[in-house]
Amino acid sequence: MNPIGVFASVDAGLGVSWDVIRKVGVPTIQLHAPHRESRTPEVVARLREQLAQNGVTLTAVFGGFEGESYADIPTVGRTIGLVPAETRQERLQEMFEIADFTQQMGCDTVALHIGVVPHDRNDPSRAGIVDVTRQLCQYCQDRGQFLHLETGQETAEDLIAFIEDVGYDNLKINFDPANMILYGMGEPLEALRKLAPWVRSVHCKDGKWSDQPGVTWGQEVPLGEGDVNIQAYLETLLEIGYRGPLTIEREIPQDPERQLREVNHAVRLLEDLQQKIQA
Repeated sequence: MNPIGVFASVDAGLGVSWDVIRKVGVPTIQLHAPHRESRTPEVVARLREQLAQNGVTLTAVFGGFEGESYADIPTVGRTIGLVPAETRQERLQEMFEIADFTQQMGCDTVALHIGVVPHDRNDPSRAGIVDVTRQLCQYCQDRGQFLHLETGQETAEDLIAFIEDVGYDNLKINFDPANMILYGMGEPLEALRKLAPWVRSVHCKDGKWSDQPGVTWGQEVPLGEGDVNIQAYLETLLEIGYRGPLTIEREIPQDPERQLREVNHAVRLLEDLQQKIQA
């Protein structure tokens, strides 16, 4: 069976805390990169000790930036990732620092939302986004690392075209099925099959379609209550040969009790479904 994990955080406000990790008893985590002032040798040592004490493996570190906002789909296009030209070089430097932090943590995977890349390959702004992604891929490659792009802000076909344009073998995908629904970018299982050669990590998250897909947000819901079809998702991951962690992403920092309850439910659901599929 695939190991189960959760998306966790030290101080960035996204993902679950160590208390939740211990209570749900998962063997893996992805980590939202700490703020710059927390990416110190002392924090690295403490985190590595916590991982060892709890028997937890760190499988990826996700970058994020000041000024990003997921308020609505147009705001995502203006603020997320390495797409906004005015913050691109500053954010690239921060991703270099996050790659260094990831290496110090003994992890080989850096990840991020790249942002909303223009779908038209002839769009004049696209070349700069391809170039900055190449620079980040090279930096990671020099450190023996993979760079994972999270799905959601483009169709499967557009993401494949972008990866081909960047042209680095260490550029892979963190597949999030709910994001395909929330952003209105295509049926997740169909997209997963198309993206299979690049999928190296995944999220387990659920959502419901908007009545205006691609224009307004869909709705994120607890795992198993949305339109993903979690059992079919796990079966498709098995079909494409994915054997890595199933990382639950459920961010409700304003309600930690509900977050713990829903993450715990998601862990048990994934365990039950994997046993059912295996049988």
